[in-house]
Amino acid sequence: MIPKANKSVKYLILSVLEIEVFEKLNKSRKDFIVSVLWHILSIKGRINFLQLGRFSTLCEQTYRNQFAKKFDFFSFNTQLINQTISDERVIAFDPCYIPKAGKSTYGRGRYWSGVAGTAKWGLDICGFAVVDIVNNTAFHLNAWQTPSADELAENGLNLLTHYASLVTENAEQFKAFSNYIVADAYFSKRPIVKAVKSSDLEFISRLRNDSVLKYKFTGERTGKKGAPKKFAGLVDVYNFNPNHFSLDLSTEEITIYSLVVYSRAFKMDIKLAIAIFYKQGVEMARKLYFSTDLKQDGEKIVRYYRSRFQIEFLYRDAKQFTGLTSCQARSKNKLDFHFNAALTAVNLAKHDWLTTKGKEDKPFSMSDYKTMYNNNMMLERFMCMFAINPNTPKNQKIVKELLVYGKIAA
Repeated sequence: MIPKANKSVKYLILSVLEIEVFEKLNKSRKDFIVSVLWHILSIKGRINFLQLGRFSTLCEQTYRNQFAKKFDFFSFNTQLINQTISDERVIAFDPCYIPKAGKSTYGRGRYWSGVAGTAKWGLDICGFAVVDIVNNTAFHLNAWQTPSADELAENGLNLLTHYASLVTENAEQFKAFSNYIVADAYFSKRPIVKAVKSSDLEFISRLRNDSVLKYKFTGERTGKKGAPKKFAGLVDVYNFNPNHFSLDLSTEEITIYSLVVYSRAFKMDIKLAIAIFYKQGVEMARKLYFSTDLKQDGEKIVRYYRSRFQIEFLYRDAKQFTGLTSCQARSKNKLDFHFNAALTAVNLAKHDWLTTKGKEDKPFSMSDYKTMYNNNMMLERFMCMFAINPNTPKNQKIVKELLVYGKIAA
């Protein structure tokens, strides 16, 4: 007898594996995908080959061998996302530092760690996620590990152009979700903007307050010789003329002005949104956001950019609960499988949360789901060993209570 929570997750994984993309997978491979994703969700503590072998019917070596085989997590998550999220969405991307030792580990180098505030030795992945604007949450799409600096140099790339190449190479698949790519202020650089625009996508990010921006000249031409006047002065963020801008939003907490301006860094026109933040009527900060879509509303630019932070929560949940940083492998294929499996496991929990959100109306808690699935795994083991029937009226009530044992109180 299997508790309902176990059944629902396994049936969901199997239903996704029934699509045409995975028709060539044999039964043993499909069973392995179900097993590894279920155990990543259920095992508390480190998620590595040793732990997976301890808690499942498969041995440690089986996991090592199966991790080496490629799996199309992009298509798997695409199918999962299309079943769940709303129509208003954007694509967010962001690198994530993974601590890792070992000189023979693929891609090891010095990468920026936001937590430490410095560059550290380890690995780096560039993850792409679909952000559901309505439900304010992110679903993992795919992650690519960053090659070492030497390998990038051999291919004539640096870190920034490598990230840009990931956008251009997968642009057609991204368009199935949204035409908007969102990234943090670090990526508001010409190579990224150029790569996104060349892929017929739009880019949203944030600018430094000292960025050189110019008003577009809208007056009449003088008829004199020479090139016509294009610009009408620099935009002063702290002393701009509100008459030039349109007021898109005004509340007690935030005021947003927008205008099409010329960016010297990008060498192109952009839609600028100046957001002024208030606290108890006092201005606390003002920030510059932009979009390459010149027709986009300023309020949407700010809202879409601020939704980008949901990808950080995705990484946090994967690091804390699904073993994103605890892989024992060193090879490229195994590391790729582990990173994407850990992030996909969070998707499975979020899928269940969104399908029940209307009934319970509670915020997503990966801790709750981890506790519930761990309880489920232990109950399944006890019922199997002691030959207990969980479907009797008395046991059904007890099983429901034990499934939520240890969850955060509502």
